Amino acid sequence: MADTLPYGSWPSPITPESVAQSSPRIDGARLVGDEVWWGESVPAEAGRVAVKRRLADGSVETVLPAPANARSAVHEYGGGAWTASDEGELFYVEKTDQRVYALRPGREARALTPADDAVRHGGLRFEHGVLLAVRETHGDARVPARAIVRIATDGPQAVAVLADGSDFLAQPALSPDGTRLAWVAWNHPDMPWDTTTLRVAHLPTGEVVDIASGRDRAPLQPVWVADDELLYADDPDGRWNLFRRPLSGDAQALAPADADTGGGLWVLGTRWFGAAADGRVVAVRTDGGDEIVEIAPTGVRAVDVPVVAGAAVDDVRGARVLVSGSDADGRAGLWIVDLDSGAVELVTGGAGSWGDEWMPTARALSADGPHGPVHAFAYAPTNPGVTPAPGERPPYVVLVHGGPTSHVGPAPSAKTAFFTSRGIGVLDVNYGGSTGYGRAYRDRLKGQWGVVDVDDVAAAASALAGAGLADPERLAIAGGSAGGWTVLAAVTRTDVFSAGISRYGVGDARALAEDTHDFEARYLDGLIGPLPEAESVYVERSPLSRPERFRVPLLILQGSEDRVVPPSQAEAIRDALAAHGVPHAYVLYEGEGHGFRRAETVVDSLRRELGFLGAVFGFDTPGIPALELD
Repeated sequence: MADTLPYGSWPSPITPESVAQSSPRIDGARLVGDEVWWGESVPAEAGRVAVKRRLADGSVETVLPAPANARSAVHEYGGGAWTASDEGELFYVEKTDQRVYALRPGREARALTPADDAVRHGGLRFEHGVLLAVRETHGDARVPARAIVRIATDGPQAVAVLADGSDFLAQPALSPDGTRLAWVAWNHPDMPWDTTTLRVAHLPTGEVVDIASGRDRAPLQPVWVADDELLYADDPDGRWNLFRRPLSGDAQALAPADADTGGGLWVLGTRWFGAAADGRVVAVRTDGGDEIVEIAPTGVRAVDVPVVAGAAVDDVRGARVLVSGSDADGRAGLWIVDLDSGAVELVTGGAGSWGDEWMPTARALSADGPHGPVHAFAYAPTNPGVTPAPGERPPYVVLVHGGPTSHVGPAPSAKTAFFTSRGIGVLDVNYGGSTGYGRAYRDRLKGQWGVVDVDDVAAAASALAGAGLADPERLAIAGGSAGGWTVLAAVTRTDVFSAGISRYGVGDARALAEDTHDFEARYLDGLIGPLPEAESVYVERSPLSRPERFRVPLLILQGSEDRVVPPSQAEAIRDALAAHGVPHAYVLYEGEGHGFRRAETVVDSLRRELGFLGAVFGFDTPGIPALELD
């Protein structure tokens, strides 16, 4: 018989420790002969990225053992930190020195690039026997120099520049005959989801031509399907769809749909589609949630992979396809698909230490906001052993994703289940500016950061409460990075939320523009306006400009080594809260950067967040003490 208990105080087997050790974070995958290789973040080892492989007999080995760590620092967010040859040689960027190394399983690693503290590498691709990378060089100038380079894999260390001349370059692709290089380029103040150019260089002559470009177009991920023909994603009509372009002809849309095959190019290794040798294409399509489709001359069909969020097509070889992402129960994993037989096999992940009955189901929610419709996913409290107290409505945490040009899909994370299993609902909001709904939706945030995002999360939370699904007096808002900015702005500009949790959030937009790294150095030009012309807007929008508006309790969590949003921002927020007598707690995690990766940090931050909500909303939190607020 189920117990009757107040929301928030339900007992749960989903502990902070189990969340920290839940489904792996997949960091790229590749088919190497009969083997499957993949990168995997290991929270118990300070979040290092190991590379593992599944052998033909089904056994799993670690290719890149500790303490090696495949992490790129290009653009600060990295990506594409490893790849492999068809013969089974690993190439990876070592986090500690950003050099590229080669490693054959069971042997010693050897450096392929010279030691240079000013140089970083990322976006590795091994194609047609050639190792390509994006190289970022930090000199005396504030703006780093970037280039696409070829790295020799045998003999003495040798690096050759193949392309440069832009502020940013990404996604290099070599034609099968080795004579042409394609890549994506963009310049300040644009971001890679605003305006990019797809370029092709004829390597023997150095001639460069633009294949796809234009204002408000962002072509992505070139893939060669012949020596003189490209497949790529582009959004001239407002949705990222696939196009085929012979170099001597015009681009032709490939099975266009009212969905996106593409997204925010935050990390260099992202892959949204792949092409098989027989002409078939496997692609992610996103319209709120993700689906995997096969595009063939005979038509388009859905591929039966249980991925609904964070989907990537990591590799395609013959009829075999590697797909990573999260399923509807929020379990991250890597699957191998046989396009001919339809067989789908889980390679790794896809399981938790608790049963499916503990995982909440996503409920798509649309709200009418002052700027248009707002999209969100609601997760109701879910616990098979508890019945809520009669007449009580649950508290909710409204989650605000980072970016802000990012996206959440209909897949509950382990952290979401941590809260919902205790009787605390979760609302994940894709506010205006999010990807996954087309260019018009993400352009809604242009010039309106701190307005549209705040109005949208408030509208979604109010709609949930207005439908009787949440207690309007117990709505908290939580987010990290740009999501933290929205948290701070929402608690100072609206009366919807009774508490806030900011993880490495932005409190002063001017300070962010001055202090942040080069990748996002001009991001705020589009989100707020160019400086110094728009300085008054920066001041007016920044939560720290109006510290007297802080009225509700806040929990501030920060990493000491964050180079994107430095600790000075969190400390200024803490000081403002203290000066105005607002209950708060501030926690600085030594050794953490922008995003928490260490298991001990994940555990501690979850305990503090739950203890904070219990203290603010007045419910017991079994096994976790209420957080003491200053």
